Amino acid sequence: MSVSNRPHLQIKNHILASLSATEYQRLVPHLEPVNLPVRQVLYAAGEPITHVYFPYQAITSLVCNLEDGSTVEAGVISNDGMVGLPVIWGGNSTTTTAFIQAAGSGVKMKAEVLIKEFNRGGELQRLLLRYTQALFTQVTQTAACNRLHTIEERLARWLLIVGDRMQSNTFPLTQEFIAQMLGCRRSGVTVAAGTLSKAGIISYKRGNITILNREDLENTSCECYSIIKNEYARLLGTQG
Repeated sequence: MSVSNRPHLQIKNHILASLSATEYQRLVPHLEPVNLPVRQVLYAAGEPITHVYFPYQAITSLVCNLEDGSTVEAGVISNDGMVGLPVIWGGNSTTTTAFIQAAGSGVKMKAEVLIKEFNRGGELQRLLLRYTQALFTQVTQTAACNRLHTIEERLARWLLIVGDRMQSNTFPLTQEFIAQMLGCRRSGVTVAAGTLSKAGIISYKRGNITILNREDLENTSCECYSIIKNEYARLLGTQG
């Protein structure tokens, strides 16, 4: 079958593009195009998840919110997967909040429809189960990384993951936002970013970060980036 007969292959979401044409067409009537602006909350901690999202360019952060008002990022979702996995685990809420970190587009589906399609078994179920394992690897590796590695290593890992998902070496990020995602002080991010900048690995100007030397950034990162990336490639054939 030619690509022209399988237009969904052009969709910039790995889960949807990996479905056969027949399986994808089953979902089409239930997929609603959406624009996802920065800071939009897709679901909040403790609240029912009414829709799931398949991002195209948008990047979603899964964050834990603590009683003192601080936040830390537990995982990142973009065109590699789906936002709203807890609905297929048997629950309709979670302890994390999902919000848009980088604007873009995508499609959404009612959670009840996704659950019905998932319970049919077949391609979608297998893809989402493999994606669950890949995301679990990212979340657990991020937890270990935040506890054991330096801010500089963590910053390098985080920039690489964001760059992979945006498919760009330049993206708008403030140091305050990065500090919130890494669960550290802004001063720590300032020092780490300054070190990388002086080494010619990144540049930081007016809220925009550019990766200048990806190889050196990977060498600066801890092993967590390669572990996450390799697991996504093994399970989904995509970058972590």
